[in-house]
Amino acid sequence: ARQPASAPNVEIAPTSDALSFARLGKQTIAVSSYANGRITGLPVGNSGEDAISLINRLGYDGVRALISAGGTPVTADVADLAVPVDLRDQHIAAGTNYREHAEEATVEGGPFIFAKYVAPTSSRAKVSARDALLDYEVELCLVPLTPARTDQAATGGLMLCNDVTDRATLMRNIDPEHPESGKGFTSGKSAPGYLPVGDVFIVPRDLDRFVSGVTLQLSVNGQERQRTEAKMWIWDLTQILAEAGALRGHEWAYWGGTARLPFDADGKVPARTLILAGTPGGTVFAGIDVRSIGRGLVKWLAGGWGTNFTTHVIESQIALEKQQKRYLQPGDRMTIQVDRLGSLDNLIVK
Repeated sequence: ARQPASAPNVEIAPTSDALSFARLGKQTIAVSSYANGRITGLPVGNSGEDAISLINRLGYDGVRALISAGGTPVTADVADLAVPVDLRDQHIAAGTNYREHAEEATVEGGPFIFAKYVAPTSSRAKVSARDALLDYEVELCLVPLTPARTDQAATGGLMLCNDVTDRATLMRNIDPEHPESGKGFTSGKSAPGYLPVGDVFIVPRDLDRFVSGVTLQLSVNGQERQRTEAKMWIWDLTQILAEAGALRGHEWAYWGGTARLPFDADGKVPARTLILAGTPGGTVFAGIDVRSIGRGLVKWLAGGWGTNFTTHVIESQIALEKQQKRYLQPGDRMTIQVDRLGSLDNLIVK
């Protein structure tokens, strides 16, 4: 039976610790409570003004004073909420930034940086499986409020992201000898719909202190697959920015073209770029099955020398996974729920 949509309860931080925003249509809402799948809060800002523009105009304490002044609250179902702020469609991501994921993915030499080219979708958007080996990745994401230097401490807002991945495309394009090069990651992670984001946008007063209390969590069909404290990462947000800065101008092959990390003319990361900080262990992907290595060897020895051995192994692995159906299937539901950050609930469709 198909898993029903969730009605999450999420703790909302006091405004002394963080400002929490959602968006209903074009109206920004300062969220004060989140219970039974509904948010309640105060409409704030000018018409069409999102939380980033509002914070940049009034500052943290100015927005906090606006909330304290009160007004008529509104309540909305989380399924009706839009992406909480306007975001770009070129992003910076960290791969294998949690040790348990690096180990399960059998990647050494990380963490590493890659580009993700996709427009974010809302927290309840459906995700199309198509012909992919579709995998999930819960991640904490930083959003610079203004252009961000890569040689200074990270600042900005936070939101939840699901770095949805087609493992088949990724395996076909990766450099198996040097996966930490980032080759193939943009292609495997950039199809339409592959970046649903959380329903609440958070601006912490103290970024590091806020992150220290975050526990990332993801479930599929109600069964928990991922759970790790965000602070268990290898590179923190400041180091991710620094590592990205060192790759300014670097190019990766991407669907016949090239992808680069987003930087403006001054070498800063543009405001509204998502900086994806990596996923913990628990993804479907767990390296290449030894059976696929054996089958690939048989095919290669049987006369498939026109194709290299690695390609035979990868195609054997993809065929095995499609047969076993361990990856996300139409009807599956990915849910992420994190106190002080919000939730996502994404149904997989054909």
